[in-house]
Amino acid sequence: MWKEFKAFALKGNVLDLAVGVIIGAAFGKIVTSLVEDLIMPIIGLIIGGVDLNGLHFKYGEAVLNYGTFLQTVIDFLIVAASIFLFIKLISKFKKKEENKPAAPPAPSNEEVLLGEIRDLLREQK
Repeated sequence: MWKEFKAFALKGNVLDLAVGVIIGAAFGKIVTSLVEDLIMPIIGLIIGGVDLNGLHFKYGEAVLNYGTFLQTVIDFLIVAASIFLFIKLISKFKKKEENKPAAPPAPSNEEVLLGEIRDLLREQK
């Protein structure tokens, strides 16, 4: 059972996925900080010095924190736009690689032999 688990865990796709998840989590923290510490204060200043994170609606005992929800939506939009741009950039590079002309194939033995015969005939003239 250990050998099967080791073979599974060390497959290239699993390792790539693990790296992607770790980088994605770190990127998510960066974007969250960007939204919370830079973008939301600027938006709050633009709309009159309001802290969006503190916006809420209270009805009886129920509290609806719509400011936190707005911050989460903006966070999501930034992450989605970043991923979209990254995938678009990678697709552009892949298209360039696909459009590169293939190297001409090496001449076959028959072509080499015919070339030598042609050269010998030229020398005889």
